[in-house]
Amino acid sequence: MKINKSLFYLLASLTIASCSGGKYAATEKIYKKKAKELAKVYRETPPKEQAISKILLVKDKEWVASTNFGIRKPNYVVIHHTAQNSTDQTIKTFHSVKAGVSSHYVIGRDGKVVQMVNDYFRAHHAGLGKWGNDTDLNSSSIGIELDNNGTTDPWTEVQMNSLTELLSYLKKAYNIPQANFIGHMDLAPMRKNDPSRFPWKQFADKGFGYWYDDYLETPPFDFNPKMALRIIGYDIKNLDAAIKAFKIHYIQKDTNTATLTEEDLKIMYSIYKKFL
Repeated sequence: MKINKSLFYLLASLTIASCSGGKYAATEKIYKKKAKELAKVYRETPPKEQAISKILLVKDKEWVASTNFGIRKPNYVVIHHTAQNSTDQTIKTFHSVKAGVSSHYVIGRDGKVVQMVNDYFRAHHAGLGKWGNDTDLNSSSIGIELDNNGTTDPWTEVQMNSLTELLSYLKKAYNIPQANFIGHMDLAPMRKNDPSRFPWKQFADKGFGYWYDDYLETPPFDFNPKMALRIIGYDIKNLDAAIKAFKIHYIQKDTNTATLTEEDLKIMYSIYKKFL
């Protein structure tokens, strides 16, 4: 059977496209290469560039493999907003070597869930920050970016539904405590304010993070807001920044000032008691 040249070239181009992996074939190739390099590091016995092979100067040293080990698992989920205009724009940013940032998941306004990093890998989403005694949230957390410009975009119902489903999976899969679902601004109060205007109560009611009680008690006379923020998890090195981050999360008004009203203190006391 003869095939004309036009049809031949069309079929050939479709075959090449199908083999290439599509739109993100080039970055998929880079991802696989980096994953392969990491796998090689894990297979090394004894591990190179670690204490037993390189660092320790003692003469009597030995590698003896244990049978009891596993891969590190995430213990936190950090929620962000992208502050960009589309999911595609965010994906492009996360493909930029110069930008050097990434996240495990991106959820679009249309509810589409895009996974960009294996849950067990360390994504570059949290940056410098601290939550409780953890100073490396990149190593201990899953990062989720929500497609939202951070100023005027509403949180769509379909996007929130997808986030709920994803959080439910992560919580169950990795046994993540309710308290450990936080926002970027919580761990980096001096740098970040995302996710802004986020419906934290809606998610706390489903077991993702805490929210304050309906009935608010008046704090005792010796209640110390600074110590309360520290116990909740905030870095209080810059107290004003920590207060503003707390207000972005729980008060969601007057977030540009570090002033705490009587009502704000009641809310803080309610949250504080959940961490005791």
